[in-house]
Amino acid sequence: MAEALKYGDRVHLQNGYGTGGGGYLDTNGASSANGAVYGVSTADSPTRGTGTGTWEIASAEGKATGTPVASGDLITLRNLYSAGSYLDTNGHATAEQKKAGGKYDVLTAKNADRGTGTAEWRIFAQTSTPQDTVVHSGDTVHLWNTYGGNGGFLETNGHGPTGGKYDVCTNAYYNRTGNVADWRITTA
Repeated sequence: MAEALKYGDRVHLQNGYGTGGGGYLDTNGASSANGAVYGVSTADSPTRGTGTGTWEIASAEGKATGTPVASGDLITLRNLYSAGSYLDTNGHATAEQKKAGGKYDVLTAKNADRGTGTAEWRIFAQTSTPQDTVVHSGDTVHLWNTYGGNGGFLETNGHGPTGGKYDVCTNAYYNRTGNVADWRITTA
């Protein structure tokens, strides 16, 4: 039986594109977007740089550290590179990404409250063993952003920056093609 994820846990998120070859969610390079800290893409390794591919789960609903994360919970993800920054929607997807349902660019922000819902994500497990509504290490999850009531699903879409694998944005579709919105979550 896989270990239940708890608030305060540090995790890696591996994208499912190309049967799991989509890379690990990673911060990569400073961002010049208003309110942003770093760009977000995927990388071949969860340890491309110290902390760049490691994320700390917190409840956006006030659940205590150590409480199990349940499928459907509202969470924030704080990246552990440097002083830390939060996974955040900021600006629109590129014109190319929009052709495939892309909605918003994904960057990190200094705080979890840069904009209403921009750094809040609903976490949905596809299934889990045991089926106790809790998210377990090794589960495949979808992350849905709450900005504007429907910020879209976190996905890979297009090539990433130097040192990165794929770019990351949100999309109107929960899995538009090839498991791009599937993320395997494991404890770091």
